[in-house]
Amino acid sequence: MDIRMPELENLRHSLSRYIQLDDDAWHAASGCFRLKHWQSDEAIFRAGETPDRLYFILEGLGRYYYLTPEGKERNKSLTRPGGLFACMRSLIARQPSLFSTQALTSNLTACISYRELTQLADNHTSWNYLTRTLLEGLAIKKEQREASFLLQDAQQRYQGFLQEYGDDAHHYPLYQVAMYLGITDVALSRIRARMGLTQL
Repeated sequence: MDIRMPELENLRHSLSRYIQLDDDAWHAASGCFRLKHWQSDEAIFRAGETPDRLYFILEGLGRYYYLTPEGKERNKSLTRPGGLFACMRSLIARQPSLFSTQALTSNLTACISYRELTQLADNHTSWNYLTRTLLEGLAIKKEQREASFLLQDAQQRYQGFLQEYGDDAHHYPLYQVAMYLGITDVALSRIRARMGLTQL
């Protein structure tokens, strides 16, 4: 579906968290994006696929997750409006994704192929900066997540999650949050009780 108003301005507003795109750069890109609606629990892409697009999230919550050989799910990341679904391994190295992505609620995304995005970056300084900022942001987030597992206990990780996700934190199912923190549902319930957020 081609993007129309007001979705076009919604996307531009979402991207403004990274950079203010001038009118010339924006008009050059607006025709490259396509809207995609996703139902709750629908997969955006699965492990083993090689997605060639980035999906900017305009509405809804989602997740990145791994599936272990034993069939257990492990959340890699949780997504919200202003974030995106993408696999750098697939986009850059053209290798299959090792993880899957899923809408946890109904989602609305604006997607663009990596080829189109890099062409925009080659021709517009602002899109070049945006692309670099996105890649740097993913690298920083990965480092922060690794540090949280190595340097913090489960309660500290949960407190960090609440701080990072703000009001959105309370809209995720608790079992998904527990999986993201690397703990059981029972352990998260105990942490929340200690913090005065619930009763055991």
